Amino acid sequence: MGDDPSAVMANRAVLGNTQFMNQVHGCDVVVVDHVLEQEPTCDALITTTKGVSLAVMVADCIPLLLISHEAVAAVHVGRAGLINKVAIKALHHMRTLGANQIHAILGPSICGKCYEVPLAMQQDVIAHHPRAFSNTRQGTPALDLPAGLIADLSTEGVSYEASQICTKEDQIYYSHRRENPTGRFAGVVSL
Repeated sequence: MGDDPSAVMANRAVLGNTQFMNQVHGCDVVVVDHVLEQEPTCDALITTTKGVSLAVMVADCIPLLLISHEAVAAVHVGRAGLINKVAIKALHHMRTLGANQIHAILGPSICGKCYEVPLAMQQDVIAHHPRAFSNTRQGTPALDLPAGLIADLSTEGVSYEASQICTKEDQIYYSHRRENPTGRFAGVVSL
């Protein structure tokens, strides 16, 4: 079972000049100045070029958009991305390109009350990201990825706004935890 390729292409065509990425829960950052024929394998895209949009696809992970006057980034932040600090790596790369006064937008993602994980995984993550600690409504171990990411961004002096929408709870959004297989929704940013 999978998406209808013609429907995917039609939906992407609506976005126009937009660079997507082949996301792999890694920490690679790619800078683009035009839309590439082949999607780069990475979890963060940056551009300093007006007219080029960047997209991050998610279905429970955080679609993170970093915005400044000089550069923008689309970043895929899940549990692995929080651990490997893909957002901070993208932020630092934006700064090397001259970006300052960076603002972060965290789109809808799974909340800490719904992202149940094994205790060992929870402990591994909170050892480096204590703000990500959470428990489900039933009291089982969980992770609050947005809280962990917000703590990282705040340490870097980045202003932010964060959606309070939980993708697992809100039926309008795709959720890997609620329904698998499922589609993806996009966070899109441009200068």
